[in-house]
Amino acid sequence: MTPFAMRFTALPEHIDELGHVNNAVWVRWIQDIAVAHWRAVAPPEHAEAYVWVVTRHEIDYRGNVAAGDVVTGETWVGAAPRGARFDRHVRFTGGDGRVKVEARTTWAILDRASGRLVRVPKEVAAPFLG
Repeated sequence: MTPFAMRFTALPEHIDELGHVNNAVWVRWIQDIAVAHWRAVAPPEHAEAYVWVVTRHEIDYRGNVAAGDVVTGETWVGAAPRGARFDRHVRFTGGDGRVKVEARTTWAILDRASGRLVRVPKEVAAPFLG
């Protein structure tokens, strides 16, 4: 499947005392691209019935991004879900073509009405695995 992509611009408020994007901002961008991917792919009835929560982030920082720099984020789901969870991959590449951050995050699906974990329905997973 072709990764879902978004561009992010490092603003002055994203920069830490070392002069590059703060780790907490990378986590927010990881969540932002995952949510945008869900909204872009999931049919309305799935978005109304389910909500996703993060259970784990694993992040590798490979390069720095300064204020004004633009990165392209890409995300994809690499494998079928396991029960209520699946892993999402995220990669941010700078304008120089180098990977700045890579992540694997684990998400769990909740039934919106009950707030309980549910096994990822095949029809929910299908658009992300195609």
